[in-house]
Amino acid sequence: MASETARHGKVVAIRGAVVDIAFAEGYLPPINDALRIEAPDSAPVHVEVQAHVDMTTVRTIALQATTGLRRGTAVRPLGRPLDVPVGKAVLGRLLDVSGEVRDGKEPLPDDVPRSPIHRDPPRFAVENGHPELFRTGIKVVDLLTPLAQGGKAAMFGGAGVGKTVLVMELIHAMVAGYQGISVFSGVGERSREGHEMLSDMTETGVLERTVLVYGQMNEPPGARWRVPMTALAIAEHFRDEERRNVLLLMDNVFRFVQAGSEVSGLLGRLPSRVGYQPTLASEVAALQERIASANGHSITAIEAVYVPADDFTDPAVTTIAGHVDSMVVLSRAMAADGMYPAIDPIASSSILLDPLIVGEDHERVANAVRRTIEHYRELQDVISLLGMEELGQEDRLLVGRARRLQRFLTQPFNVTKAFTGLEGRSVSLDDTLKGCTAILEGETDDWDESALYMVGTLEEARARDAAARTDRGAA
Repeated sequence: MASETARHGKVVAIRGAVVDIAFAEGYLPPINDALRIEAPDSAPVHVEVQAHVDMTTVRTIALQATTGLRRGTAVRPLGRPLDVPVGKAVLGRLLDVSGEVRDGKEPLPDDVPRSPIHRDPPRFAVENGHPELFRTGIKVVDLLTPLAQGGKAAMFGGAGVGKTVLVMELIHAMVAGYQGISVFSGVGERSREGHEMLSDMTETGVLERTVLVYGQMNEPPGARWRVPMTALAIAEHFRDEERRNVLLLMDNVFRFVQAGSEVSGLLGRLPSRVGYQPTLASEVAALQERIASANGHSITAIEAVYVPADDFTDPAVTTIAGHVDSMVVLSRAMAADGMYPAIDPIASSSILLDPLIVGEDHERVANAVRRTIEHYRELQDVISLLGMEELGQEDRLLVGRARRLQRFLTQPFNVTKAFTGLEGRSVSLDDTLKGCTAILEGETDDWDESALYMVGTLEEARARDAAARTDRGAA
C-alpha cells in the first residue's frame, strides 16, 4: 500500500470541466471516487473519477468551476466517493452538490454525519410492496393519476405549461397533510426560481422540515449531473437511519439527463440516439431505482420532466417514463384554453388506478370521466366544421358533460393567488368523486359551464350557479 503522500497526484491537463490527473505508478483511484484539487490561491475543487486513461492517469469531471486551476496543482484522493452531510442538522438548509451550505447562515457542525452520494438501491427483500395512497388535494391528480407513498410520479410537459407551479402546489399540499421530511433537488434551476422557492418555504413554515439541494444552471455539468445523487443520499439517511418517510421533489430531471449528455461529450464518448449519451438508460436507472420503500419507510418522488419541443417520443422522456408509477402529462392546448392545472386526462396515467388499490367506485368514475372526455375529443373536428347542431341528441349531451367535467377538474392553486386573486382550494377525494358522478349523471346539465370553472367542490359551483341565476333574474 502506497503511503498517503505517495498517493497524491497532480493536474496534467484541464479542458473545461474535464481534468486529467496523474498519480505515481502503482496507485489509481477507482471509478466514481472523489478527489480534491487543492489550489494554493483559490477554493478547493472536487472532481470525480470517470475513466482510467493509462497506467498512471485518470480522467475526472469537475463538480465545481475550474476557473483559475493550472497544471501541476496538487490533488488529494479522498479514498471514497463524495460524501455529504445528512441528518437533522441539514433540515432548513440550502446545500450545493458537495454538501457545502449556500444560504449565508452559520456552517454545519463538525460532527454532522455524512453519507456517500453513490449507493446501491435497496434489495428486493427489504422493499415494501403494498402501496399507500398519497393524497394531494388536487382533483385531477387524485382522480386520474393517484400517487403512492414510496412511488414515483413525474410531471411531463414542455416549456411554460406549469410543471414548476404544480410541484410548488404539491409542496403546499404536503405542508397541510404530510408530516414527513421533504428534500427538494433543484437540477439546473434558475437563480430566480431558487430564491422564490426559498422565500415561499420560509413564509409557509415548511422550511424547518425541508432540505434544499441545488445545482444551478450556471454551474458545471458535473454539479448538475450529481446533485440528484446528493439529494438522494440525504433522503436515504432519513429513511434508513432516522426511520422517517421522505418526500423527494426534483425539478427538473431532464436537466439531469442533459448534464449527463454534456459530461459524456466532454469525455469523448460517441453519442447515441438524438445525440444523447450511450449510457442514458443506465444513468436514469441508477437514479430512479434508489427511490423506494424499505424497512417500513418510504421515499416518495415527485419529479418535473421537461419535454423538449413537446416531443413525447424523445429518448430522455421515454426512458424516464419507464421508471415512474404515475405519469402526469401537461398539455399545451389545455394551457392555451385556460384549463389549469393543464393536465391531459387522456394521456396521463397511473398503475395505481386499480380497483384492488383505489376501490371499485374510484376506478369506475375515473374511467367514465376519461371515456366522456375522449368521446368529446373525437367529435371536436365535426363540431369545428359543422357546429354542435349537426350532432345527435346523445352526443350533444355527452359533449356538454365533457366540457363541464373539464371545467370542474380545474382548480385555483395557493401558489398562484398573487396572479389570479383566487384563494387556493384543496379538495378531498370524496368530494371529487361526488362532483364527477353528479356531472356524469346529468345533475349539472342545465348549469352554466362557467359555474364549474376554477372551483373546489360541486357545492361551491352550485352556489355560484344559483347566484348567476339570481343576477340574471334581477336583470
